[in-house]
Amino acid sequence: MEDDQSMPNQPARPTLRRRRLGEALRKFRNQAGMNLDQVAEVMGWDRTKLSRIENAKAHIRPVEASKLLGVYGVDAPDVLMAIEGLARDAGKKGWWQTYGDVVAAGYKDYLSLEWDAESTRICSMSLIPGLLQTGSYARQVIAATSFWRPQEEVNALAEVRKARQSVLTARAARPPLDFRAVIHESVLRQHFASQPNLMRDQLRHLLDMSDLPNITLQIMPVAMPPNPGMSGLFEVVRFPHPWPTVVLTENLVGGQFVEGTHHVDVFEKAFDNIVAAALPVDQSREIIRKIMEKDGQT
Repeated sequence: MEDDQSMPNQPARPTLRRRRLGEALRKFRNQAGMNLDQVAEVMGWDRTKLSRIENAKAHIRPVEASKLLGVYGVDAPDVLMAIEGLARDAGKKGWWQTYGDVVAAGYKDYLSLEWDAESTRICSMSLIPGLLQTGSYARQVIAATSFWRPQEEVNALAEVRKARQSVLTARAARPPLDFRAVIHESVLRQHFASQPNLMRDQLRHLLDMSDLPNITLQIMPVAMPPNPGMSGLFEVVRFPHPWPTVVLTENLVGGQFVEGTHHVDVFEKAFDNIVAAALPVDQSREIIRKIMEKDGQT
């Protein structure tokens, strides 16, 4: 997600981590065939406490979450670790919260997902993906796509976009994000009249980033065969077990999360087809290099 384009002043809501935790605990309760009253009695709680936890309106400590899973008969070590970790972190606010309403609620949700993700797969046929953008490129794109925003908000969103990129190189106690992108060749040939060196610097940055072992970059050639990427930008965001994969689709006024096994499977298969239609990694790097060198000669 490049940035959520929705207007500011949205009402406050629980963090995405707390909402995901509540949904997971509700799912495990339903799988155990228990209602709120039965669980509350075993836990020694008022039923409203459990209801508030499941609806992301109340905090639950990791030890309580672990006990709940025991009641539900869930004992898989990776699930226990994931739920306890989310209970521990559910109330934490990300660094992006310091930007206030400039970062809209939907974008904050995406940043939280991105920070927790194991891998991201993105098909981008019109822009350099946000995680690979230079600061100058980001400001130009945000100014064009968020044309109603004042310059100070454009600058702030560009700062957020650059700060996001730390997931590719350094995350506290976490491996860097495994990132794979397919970009259309025409994107490499964009020009910005006010900054003639901008794209050359951006292409150099792409080459530098693609040297990292966790980044795989492919180019979709202009003479491409028909493929699912023609339908527009989307991202497949994967997480460690037991958290489900999420897909993000985008348009001018924001993004939409796609969940559910069937729909996610469609996008994952679509991305596999896109990768098969794109140039191999070595050829992709070569075409970036050739366009960059040509741009430097003009």
